[in-house]
Amino acid sequence: MNPLPITYHLLNLSLATESQLVFIPLPAKTGVLYLYMISRRNIRVKVMQTLYSLASFEPAELQNKTKLAMMLNEKLDQVLDVFTVLVLYPLRIAEYAESDSIRRSSRYLKTTEDMNVNVRIATNSFVTQTLAKASLQEKIKKDKLERFIDADWVKKIYQQLIKSNEYQEYVDAPTVTPAQDKAIIQFIWDKLILVNEDILSYFNDELPGWEDNFDLLVMLMENFFKTGSRTDFAKLLSSEKKNYAHDLMLAVLEKETLCLELIEPKLTNWDKERVALIDMLLLRMAVCEFLFFPTIPAKVTINEYIDIAKQYSLPQSGQFVNGVLDNLLKELEKEGKIRKQDRTNNK
Repeated sequence: MNPLPITYHLLNLSLATESQLVFIPLPAKTGVLYLYMISRRNIRVKVMQTLYSLASFEPAELQNKTKLAMMLNEKLDQVLDVFTVLVLYPLRIAEYAESDSIRRSSRYLKTTEDMNVNVRIATNSFVTQTLAKASLQEKIKKDKLERFIDADWVKKIYQQLIKSNEYQEYVDAPTVTPAQDKAIIQFIWDKLILVNEDILSYFNDELPGWEDNFDLLVMLMENFFKTGSRTDFAKLLSSEKKNYAHDLMLAVLEKETLCLELIEPKLTNWDKERVALIDMLLLRMAVCEFLFFPTIPAKVTINEYIDIAKQYSLPQSGQFVNGVLDNLLKELEKEGKIRKQDRTNNK
């Protein structure tokens, strides 16, 4: 059964937002913004990675749509799980101040310092508000994410934290603002975790998908600190984008013959057998967006796949993808095969 043509409702956004956060205003009475952390570029990369894995499958295996969907879902879920663990780490490190206070005050021979451990950071407003989110607690419990929080690393990073000038300034201040509360937690992530080669090596060994998704995860953490109070951990990936991911993957697989018939004539100056697999997958994905995703502007598609090729493929891949897609688009437009919807109507 052929599910195409596929339609994907694109939010009413400027062309610049393809790789950025998506904010959707809710009715005024809610007083909040609905935040999706995963962009369409992130989705395209996950689809590309899944298709790359599927390239070694036998044709019969590609007929198992349930298995294919599970593979893609696993890659998407993996990103969200690791992101949530990364959010938890600085929060648990901040909370460790209370454990340290109890431990030191219980010593048989106590010093004045032991009796006066500052626990301000443990009751930090950013920490308490984030941990109070039901969506975060539900995700931690549902996916059993606490198992990835290593107590030894929490203690090590905390000990580095309390020796820092930033921490001393924070605890010595007569009062602190919510912005200062957030800043000290972001300091833990930016300056004590993200630049620590030892803990990054530990993440690489213990967090599935850490290395493959490093750039994406760093971006998600940056966005989290910009929008922390508006992050809904149950809706990091909208159902719309998840549907888009599955529709795009299936389109590329089911329309392989059509895509190759369109692409191969444009490779006259290239040896088809030497075209990088990733480049060919990106071209097929782009052609599917041209033909079967009427709400995604063709120029946006080209720009997105050029950027992905530059980041994930060979040095010359961006130029190669640009040239092939530009020629293809001109031909398809001339033949009247590109039918895009006016995105101003997609509200």
